[in-house]
Amino acid sequence: MAGNPAFRNSPAFSENSQRAAQATPGGQQAPYGQAPYGQAPYGQQQFGQQPSGQQSYGQAPYGQQQPGVPTPEQLNQQFNAPAAGPVETERLTYDGVIMKTALTLGVTAVGFLITLGMVMLQGTTTPFFVLTYGGALVGFVLALVNIFKKEPSPALILGYAAAQGLFLGGFSGMLEFGMQLDGIIFQALLATACVIGVTLAGYAFRIFRTSPKLNKIFFIAIIGYGVFSLVNFGMMLFGATGDLAFGMRSAPSPLFGIPWGVLLGGLAVLLGAYSLVMDFEGIEMGVKRGVHKKYGWSAAFGLVLTIIWLYVEILRIIAIVRGNN
Repeated sequence: MAGNPAFRNSPAFSENSQRAAQATPGGQQAPYGQAPYGQAPYGQQQFGQQPSGQQSYGQAPYGQQQPGVPTPEQLNQQFNAPAAGPVETERLTYDGVIMKTALTLGVTAVGFLITLGMVMLQGTTTPFFVLTYGGALVGFVLALVNIFKKEPSPALILGYAAAQGLFLGGFSGMLEFGMQLDGIIFQALLATACVIGVTLAGYAFRIFRTSPKLNKIFFIAIIGYGVFSLVNFGMMLFGATGDLAFGMRSAPSPLFGIPWGVLLGGLAVLLGAYSLVMDFEGIEMGVKRGVHKKYGWSAAFGLVLTIIWLYVEILRIIAIVRGNN
């Protein structure tokens, strides 16, 4: 193209050629369309520099804030802003189960203190018997309703706790003050707390676990124990046993003369401890699967049901042993 007269005689070409000759060392001309080494073509900015009045990429014009970078005032506001609280979800949590269980046990304690106070102040009067045995009957019915109910009902669960509290207070008061078994309530509460603590520690350290085979044995034993309790209660009502307090439980067994109540009570405590392990596993599974938090009431009901059962059985064992001595 350099040999074409049209390009060689063009004014622009001639001007560029003269400028290039002056800028090129030794007066040599650079090829057409190219600038000498280290210089940008005419009308273009040298690499690394911006045209006058323009800012390089990533930098803001002088006196203006770069987009996306907070100002000192914005940083100060963010620093002084209060921290966000925990995000509330609808999932089951351990804290939720603990709170619901504590509330249910609190309602049970209120009923317990009512009938226990009646024994201490008035003795075993007619209102006392109505509340004690009425609480036992209502608590039994509500327990069945809550067990077979698909959706948990906080009102029914708290109603069960209140009714059982009335029964427990009356039953404990009769043994403590009626049978003159001083300190038996404290002994039973302490023993129940120890069983719960040992079971919880064993579960936390992965020592106690359930299995399908043990679950079958557990349910068979529970059914057998329930049948015995109903038969024994019926015999006590009709006076078929000499002992009106414990019925056949106070009768001596062929095994070293230990009362049946102590042997059966020991078995019931073991079943109760295994039931606690099942409750703990159910709660852990529910938390991991993210079930709705309303089922924390079901977990609280199961725990309180087992704790009450343990307390009653331990109270009977202590009463039978101390009564025979």
